[in-house]
Amino acid sequence: MSTVIEQAVRARLVAPAPRMDTVPATLRYDSEDPFAVRMAFPAPATLEGVEAVWAFGRELLADGVDQPAGLGDVRVAPFGYDRTVVELHAPEGVAVLHVRTAELRRFLRRTRHLVPAGDEHRFLDLEHDLHQLLRDAC
Repeated sequence: MSTVIEQAVRARLVAPAPRMDTVPATLRYDSEDPFAVRMAFPAPATLEGVEAVWAFGRELLADGVDQPAGLGDVRVAPFGYDRTVVELHAPEGVAVLHVRTAELRRFLRRTRHLVPAGDEHRFLDLEHDLHQLLRDAC
């Protein structure tokens, strides 16, 4: 049974000429995909005018609030006393966001209450996933 946690956050876009002071975003965690978190941005907050969703590891976010983490498209690092920097790298460019660390820690606490760190594998339905994979291969 899937259980989903969603939390709205406000992120400050670091840009030479920002279009908006803060960018609304929604953090989302689904127990059916226990290793990942998603960060969604509504259409008005994106250059393309369509909702953008970034998926990345929950562990990456958890590590990044305390120390620099990530080598790929998503990088997370502490910034000052109460902010965390989230960098989103895409072919079109890089978005650098400042998010309040307390909001990220609150979200992570809620996810760990649902699926404790280290127990993610217990929430995977490998038999169902294998069945879907084999069904799609035929």
